[in-house]
Amino acid sequence: MTQPAIFFEEVNERQGVFHRRAILLGGFAGLGITALGARLAYLQLLETQRYEKLATSNQFNFKLQPAPRGVIVDRNGAVLAANRPNFRLMVARDKGVDPEATIKTLANYVPLDETRQRRLLKDINSAPKRAPVSVMEDMSWEQFSAINVRAPELPGVTADMGEVRVYPHGGAFAHVIGYVAKVNKDDIDAITKAGRTPDPIMLHPGFRIGKQGVEKALDEALRGRPGARKVEVDANGREVRHDDAGDIPATPGAEIQLTLDVDIQNRALEVFGEESGGAVMMDCRTGDILCMTSAPSFDANRFVRGLTGGEYRALAGYERKPLLDKCLSGLYPPGSTFKTMTALAVLMAGIDPEARVTCGGGMNFGGRYFHCHKRGGHGSQNLNDAIKNSCDTYFYSMSLRVGPDRIAQAARAFGLGQTFDIGIPGQKKGIVPDPAWKKRYFKKNEAMQPWWPGENLSYAIGQGYLQVNCLQLAVMTARLANPDYKALNPRLIKSVGGKELPRGSDVPALPFPRDHIDRVRAGMAAVTDVGGTGYRASQLGLGDILMAGKTGTAQVRNYAAGGSRGKGGTWGLRDHGLFVAFAPIDAPRYAIAVIVQHGMGGSTAAAPRAREIMRTALLKDPEMMARVQKPLPMPEITPDIEQDTAPLTPTVLPPGAQAIPTVAPAPAPLPGRPT
Repeated sequence: MTQPAIFFEEVNERQGVFHRRAILLGGFAGLGITALGARLAYLQLLETQRYEKLATSNQFNFKLQPAPRGVIVDRNGAVLAANRPNFRLMVARDKGVDPEATIKTLANYVPLDETRQRRLLKDINSAPKRAPVSVMEDMSWEQFSAINVRAPELPGVTADMGEVRVYPHGGAFAHVIGYVAKVNKDDIDAITKAGRTPDPIMLHPGFRIGKQGVEKALDEALRGRPGARKVEVDANGREVRHDDAGDIPATPGAEIQLTLDVDIQNRALEVFGEESGGAVMMDCRTGDILCMTSAPSFDANRFVRGLTGGEYRALAGYERKPLLDKCLSGLYPPGSTFKTMTALAVLMAGIDPEARVTCGGGMNFGGRYFHCHKRGGHGSQNLNDAIKNSCDTYFYSMSLRVGPDRIAQAARAFGLGQTFDIGIPGQKKGIVPDPAWKKRYFKKNEAMQPWWPGENLSYAIGQGYLQVNCLQLAVMTARLANPDYKALNPRLIKSVGGKELPRGSDVPALPFPRDHIDRVRAGMAAVTDVGGTGYRASQLGLGDILMAGKTGTAQVRNYAAGGSRGKGGTWGLRDHGLFVAFAPIDAPRYAIAVIVQHGMGGSTAAAPRAREIMRTALLKDPEMMARVQKPLPMPEITPDIEQDTAPLTPTVLPPGAQAIPTVAPAPAPLPGRPT
């Protein structure tokens, strides 16, 4: 009988497979535990400092703080733009904050009308989360205290103290210095288009950017380097406390020193009164601009706080254009002040300065009668007489002999038709025409391209296509008066952060013989002498310090169609009044150009204002003051024979007797002569 057999092969096989799997899984588990342990050791031992910093950054935040903006001063250190404390109110959109309800609550403590509330609500809703939006600047202490007392009841509301720009002299320097304002989308877009990344500080509600003049041109130097304020925050990012020890200090902006003089600038704005125009004064030796005033002006402090729509429209719509810089951007025909350039062209053409032209009140040319400003005529005139009397007829006649190219060459050599690197934007080049310019200008109209001989006549007396600005006229006058006969350049920015900029006198000489320039100077001196067109309005009253100049009246329309040229006519249709001058005549130190827009006459409107500005500059100059205060020499008295033989010992008179004077009384004045 066959016995049953037991086989264990299948069980042993299953047990072997189980053991292999257990070992494999154990190995994987061991590797995982080893990797976790290694990673934990790496994090705990090697990355400790990094994660400590990350943990701290979750606990603390750094809030950017604008640096104090750089101060702007005049040539003597007088402050023209500075900063002052400012209590401000801000609101940030956050979780649990109802912006509309918050704004209505704040309106109980600070003045916020309905229009302002709607604008603020729009700004808050469009701003990033927890980004503060400025609600009000320049709060009073009472308003600031009322908001801070109720701070726990007003989530998202912050009332703190910052800095705001202030301009101590109001409108006197508004066009030169400009102003600062909040950053807007256009500012960000301009930086992006230039291929740069906007600075994060530009999003700070307390940051202001330069918008015009020096503030705009030197904005990066003035803004400095921002700092940071270390604050502890909760899990939601809300500020819990301030850690003073962790603050990063800001670096203040650089100090900008201008060449302007605060007293001369203020006096210039004062003498303009309600008139419209510009005045530029330069140092004839260095090229420094001492005065650059545009009138009427505006208060730059109002722009810092922000103008209402109505306020801006009133400024922009006023016919005398207070927002326009009439020294750099305003273009005007120079009128008879340009005759100095025509005179140089006459001399360069080799024409004898003693050659005479008879003025009978005008001249006929091309079937038209060109009037002289003196309808009765000036009689026989040479170059010096023509400048002194501003005789149009003389320059009409000479322009036909000289031609437009020589006149344009002289004008450009003396700064007309140019822009200058004075550090601020806004200059307009103007027009110094010649045949080549006219051909380019009328390239689409061939009939207008030729330069007609009759155009020389208006060109020679500063009319026609000719357009200049006040700065160019000042440069022209300073180059005429420069003691070294140099092509002087103007300088407005004296130093940036203590580093002085190049002077305007570091230039080559003018391409004209000195005797030619001296003849023009002599003609300008004759203008302010007895009988000259600017005599009455140009007397300084400072002893032997005299001023040389040239008056000008520039038409703004053609009077052939009729209409009055008198002061009673429409303001916008009156002639411009201009005056250029330098003083002293014997040692030129200061040059000035004044334009009175629609002022009706250089001798009546511009010259008196130039005189007052010039007096201010001369009286501030120590050397000129010493010259003014120097006593005049005693008149020489020729003794007669009796005085020569008079006894050396005094004569004793009896009591009650009167001494008889030994000096004869002054002779009676001659008939018809003033005393």
